[in-house]
Amino acid sequence: MKLVIATIKPFKLEEVREALTDIGVRGMMVTEIKGFGAQSGHTEIYRGAEYAVNFVPKIKLEIAVSDSMADQVAEAITSAARTGKIGDGKIFVLDLAQAMRVRTGESGEDAL
Repeated sequence: MKLVIATIKPFKLEEVREALTDIGVRGMMVTEIKGFGAQSGHTEIYRGAEYAVNFVPKIKLEIAVSDSMADQVAEAITSAARTGKIGDGKIFVLDLAQAMRVRTGESGEDAL
């Protein structure tokens, strides 16, 4: 099993969700986060005062999938989230040692 962790721009969430649903992903966890990478924030002017926005709003997705689906999930996220501009996000794929469904006690890929 694999755990796919992706950060994307907030306005791309629905497109990414649709792309993942189309390839058979049955669930994901979504968290609103703030961070910075290559774009390293920006400055804004509010009521005449300029201030630095060091952390940019992002969406973090966590998706547990079988080994065979990991590449397909990463490709779906990439194609749906890409704008071609800086700050489109990152995708990390990690090995997932165990998964368990609390309600039924199923474990491993059966819990996904």
